[in-house]
Amino acid sequence: MKEDDFARLKATRCCFLGLGLMGGSLAQALRPHCAALHAADPDPAARSLAQQNGLTDTITADPAAMLPRCDLLILAAPVRANIAFLRRLPEMHPGPLMVLDLSSTKREIVAAMSALPPAFDPLGGHPMTGKETSGLAHADPAMFRGAPFALTPLERTSPRLRALALEILAAIDARPLWLDAETHDRWVAATSHLPYLLAAALALATPDEAAPLIGPGFRSTVRLAGSHPAMMLDILATNRTPVLQALARYRAALDDLETALRGDEAALHARLTTAHTRREHLLA
Repeated sequence: MKEDDFARLKATRCCFLGLGLMGGSLAQALRPHCAALHAADPDPAARSLAQQNGLTDTITADPAAMLPRCDLLILAAPVRANIAFLRRLPEMHPGPLMVLDLSSTKREIVAAMSALPPAFDPLGGHPMTGKETSGLAHADPAMFRGAPFALTPLERTSPRLRALALEILAAIDARPLWLDAETHDRWVAATSHLPYLLAAALALATPDEAAPLIGPGFRSTVRLAGSHPAMMLDILATNRTPVLQALARYRAALDDLETALRGDEAALHARLTTAHTRREHLLA
């Protein structure tokens, strides 16, 4: 898709609820392409930085103040804050209004979107990218390039919003992946939420005395444990069952490796070889 093809996006006033890492990165990436960009964030530092950088046309601490300027509302707050906002949204805006979220879990978001009055046009979304650092100061508009961007439509999601979402993804060079909310949450439990818990467990299990011999392998493996705990608590709490299922599969694999380690080297070598092959297959 060429720049000239972004006709819908060029006519759209985008409003962001939250200018943290994800919201700030997407706002930076969309700034050259949309008709106007407004935002609300409770953090004075984020509002100040956005003003200094000219990121938004207007920015406020009060979300209700920006809603009259919205064609598309992008929910980029923590997932449970997004859910709570969706429940209050009809009191602040009568519609019509398109709504896209960026939350890392989708089932509870889609349920809250389903409860919106008919004047609202909702679509769930989740860019599969990020950093262990948070906040607008770490935002990067290039973060979405080549990354999968899950889209979880409702039956009521309009062709207009579907087309606009594809323009947004083309503008930021992300790859669309349409799927239902339950499948999304099951997959992301295995590919994102479980890795976070494994990194957290490794950080907890490593003795202080070993710190002088920490190398790149440990650093890369434990990196996700640096994610903001409050943000991850929201994610885990809204995807509890799939994450527990993913943990059970991991525990079974770990037990199998432990059994092989206690036995003969041939069995251990066979399992390590299978893991090597599985990694290549999954990343291909």
